Amino acid sequence: MYEYIRGSIADISPANIIVESAGIGYFITISLTTYSQLSGRKDCKLYLHQIVREDAHLLYGFADATERELFRNLISVNGVGASTAIMMLSSLSADELRNAVTTENVAVLKAVKGIGAKTAQRIIIDLKDKLGKMPGTGHILPTADNTIQIEALSALVMLGFAKKDAEKVVSKILQEQSDATVESVIKQALKRL
Repeated sequence: MYEYIRGSIADISPANIIVESAGIGYFITISLTTYSQLSGRKDCKLYLHQIVREDAHLLYGFADATERELFRNLISVNGVGASTAIMMLSSLSADELRNAVTTENVAVLKAVKGIGAKTAQRIIIDLKDKLGKMPGTGHILPTADNTIQIEALSALVMLGFAKKDAEKVVSKILQEQSDATVESVIKQALKRL
């Protein structure tokens, strides 16, 4: 099993990357989150997960070990394959996904293409305890703060800001001021974006 690869980026798209290391080009499937962290860079280090099938050896790459651990947890759920897990990690940030599972928010999981109600419930049942204990890149927002985050994010996106940039700013503001109102979060985000 490969742990990570470090090399130069020969080619990158939102779905995959070719990393050249020691004269060999490795085709690696990535999530949209990893793509946004790597785009514009010449070199990278990706944490890998290898899947060996009868007809192929597949590599999945992640910008950080936390995202890879989340991917591994997702594919351990019956009915969730590697493609579905990558789709989930592309649609939701690691914190959003972890929060949806720990707060049992089926609607957020169902919003991901290819995830139905039964699969969403299975993910919650299988992963709730695991993800609650998993160290994260940020803290899990309580439900009230999550509502504030969603409303503020929705308003910023409607104002024309990129969702990814707005998510980072709103999360940071809520981490700094957990008692902030929707209006104050939006006002602060407008100054930072």
